[in-house]
Amino acid sequence: MRRKLLRPVPPLLALLAAGSAAAQPVALEDCRISAGSGMPSMEARCATLSRPLDPTGEVEGEIELRVAVVPALDLEPGPDPLVPIAGGPGQGSVQFFLSHAGAFERVRRSRDILLVDQRGTGESATMDCEFDDDIVDGQYSIELTIEYTESCLAQLPYDPRFFTTSVAVEDLEAVRQALGYGPLNLYGVSYGSRVAQHFARRYPEATRTMIVDGVVPPQKAIGPEIATESQKAVEDILARCIEDANCGERFPDIDQTFRRVLQTLSNSPAQIEVPHPNTGRPEPLTFGRNEFAAAIRLLAYSPLSISLIPLLVREAGEQRYQGLAAQYLMTTISLMDSLSLGMHNSVLCTEDAPFYGGEPVDADLLEASYMGPLQLQALEAICSVWPRGPMDEGFKTPLATDVPVLLLSGTADPITPPAWAELAMAEMDNALHLIGERQGHGQINVGCVPGIVADFIDSADPASLDTQCLERSFVMPFFLDFSGPAQ
Repeated sequence: MRRKLLRPVPPLLALLAAGSAAAQPVALEDCRISAGSGMPSMEARCATLSRPLDPTGEVEGEIELRVAVVPALDLEPGPDPLVPIAGGPGQGSVQFFLSHAGAFERVRRSRDILLVDQRGTGESATMDCEFDDDIVDGQYSIELTIEYTESCLAQLPYDPRFFTTSVAVEDLEAVRQALGYGPLNLYGVSYGSRVAQHFARRYPEATRTMIVDGVVPPQKAIGPEIATESQKAVEDILARCIEDANCGERFPDIDQTFRRVLQTLSNSPAQIEVPHPNTGRPEPLTFGRNEFAAAIRLLAYSPLSISLIPLLVREAGEQRYQGLAAQYLMTTISLMDSLSLGMHNSVLCTEDAPFYGGEPVDADLLEASYMGPLQLQALEAICSVWPRGPMDEGFKTPLATDVPVLLLSGTADPITPPAWAELAMAEMDNALHLIGERQGHGQINVGCVPGIVADFIDSADPASLDTQCLERSFVMPFFLDFSGPAQ
């Protein structure tokens, strides 16, 4: 294994992408990469690549991109690496890959894994701000959000206009050229699916295959449908519990309990103590509707955590809020640790918020949802003061391509439903859409999906895939108590 890390960088390609300036080669050095302090690390080869802050040169300055290559296990790997692109927007790709490395191990047998923290994330000119606890402690207001956003802008080390998807894909192409790789195999999850699609639009000759998981179609703006799609997902979860013999018997009328808890916490937030996930010390917490909604929304992302929702809602119905409150604390802390808020805002305020008028929102459905209008209002407030950056012409149109594409969705996805993948593939000539029954947001760790992805990258032919194994994908049964599901 160790000698593979000493494999030299492939020679630079003789022919570079049309219309792109030649990138300077970079030297990779042995390193270890980790998802964070105290987390396991992995051997890799790393480098930094200097890039102009503003690709047009009108604004001076440079940033450094963090680049890591996890070498293939084969001593003579293919010239076409796999490039995982993280979601968020705001998560670094190194951290994402290390959290899901096992799912890509078959691909790694014969191909390098190329990791590039997108500009503004991870260790690539991180664009982050101190997070204001008042916003998560029940003190939200439009005025406070604007005040905090202005404070965030003042803290940022770089001009936030230049951290959009259109600029980021230029960085990835520069890395490809500098390392001398052939066309890339792209894997993009959630927001990363947007990045992958736009890279393929800008650099079709540099794209060999594309896997998009939890698909964000170019023509959709992230924001207006978050609350209503999540409401549909939660209603489906509660209906499945009622239909399930064990869950329905254990938690009768769980849908009514959900509505009652939501109303109770809207009228009178609970004052409770919860052990802090990091220190274990009891922490006072105001647990109201917004905290309840945040906990439920993030639990609804994965079938493993979906299995806890009826139990935790029943507990809350009996005014035992600690379980949901602990989930709320863990998920918000994890999000703040993993997402670069400045980059997140630069993307949404350039590529999404300006198009909210084109996404008709049913105000009554939004108000009736368990999340309510809070998140949409907060995004609109943030983007009222956040500067917009560059966005390429045609960015919001469906990708027309003959590149082989594999699209992955889950029927229980609370934010990117299967219908979004269908929109994305409207102009794709060589695409296959696979839908996981009762699966959530992101399929890469589900059952046999890693094997299907590896087969797809090997063959570059969606029509050749054997996908019958998806019918046997495991879905966690509902927990009936804190010891687990029924035996």
